[in-house]
Parts: sequence; C-alpha cells; structure tokens
Amino acid sequence: MIWIFPAVAGLLIVYFAMRSSRFRRFAEPVLSILVALALVSAFVIWINEGRPPAEAVTETGDAQAQPALTPQDLSIDGLEFTRNQPDMSYRATGTVKNNSGYNLDYFKLSVTLEDCPQNNCRTLGVDTALILARVPAGQSQSFSTFFTFPKNAYGVEPAAPKWSHRITEVRGRLP
Repeated sequence: MIWIFPAVAGLLIVYFAMRSSRFRRFAEPVLSILVALALVSAFVIWINEGRPPAEAVTETGDAQAQPALTPQDLSIDGLEFTRNQPDMSYRATGTVKNNSGYNLDYFKLSVTLEDCPQNNCRTLGVDTALILARVPAGQSQSFSTFFTFPKNAYGVEPAAPKWSHRITEVRGRLP
C-alpha cells in the first residue's frame, strides 16, 4: 500500500513538468541527483547484503564477541569417494559431526586428489563443494556431494588415488 505515495508523487512531477517549463528546469537536475543517490545506496546495500556477520554476540549479551562456529568444531567421518559417470567426477559421501554449541547451517569442503604410484605423488586437482547441512549442536548427519577434477594430460584414471580434505568455511547460528 505504501507504493501509492511514490506513484502519486511521480505522476504529480510528470504533470507539473509537462505544464511548466520553469518547473521542468528545476525538477530535472534535482530528480537526476535523487535517482543517482538512490542507485548508489541500492548498490551499497546489495554489496553488504551477502556478507555474513564476522562475529556473534554471546548468549549472555556481553559486549565481548566470540566466533560463532569454526572449522575445528566439525569433524568428517567415513568420507568415501566413488567414481561417477563423467571423467574425473566423483561422488563423496560421509558424515559430519557438529561438536559445537551452535547449530550448523552449511560448510564448505575442499578436496585434493593426488595420484601417488610408488609414493611419487602429483596433484590432479582441487575442488570445493558447498554442503547444506542443518545439523543441531552435538549431533551428526550424513551428506553426499560431487567433486569434479580436470582430466590429466593423458586421460588416464589415477593408479593410486590419494584423497585429502579440509573444511574451509562454516556458518552456524545459536540454537
């Protein structure tokens, strides 16, 4: 319902600009500046909207803030990789355990694939997946995701694949 006020104001400005050239000379620069300010403020709001808060305030309301959830608060168990249809695409399944006092919303899992025949390792690729996992504090949940690595130079599967993983980002909230 509030949209009626700007609509009526816009119609009045157009009406007076059509009727009076003196009003038009005054209204054009003022409206141009107002539109420019509105666009700049919309851009600033858009840029700041996607940023998660850096710190969360403690439950007691202390002025001192502490990080809400860190990658060290999570543990990954039973992470297994199975070959998927496209070349160098793998399905990963495992269980994430939330060892913190916060509810987990999501985490990013970064995986490195190396080929290590005769302990001579070379990196084939690194991929990161965003995993939406709503895990309450102190509980665990299974997850499944996909990782894709670039083909190696010869298009041959790794003879002795070696997997390493780490959690790079987490997001949680108070229970």
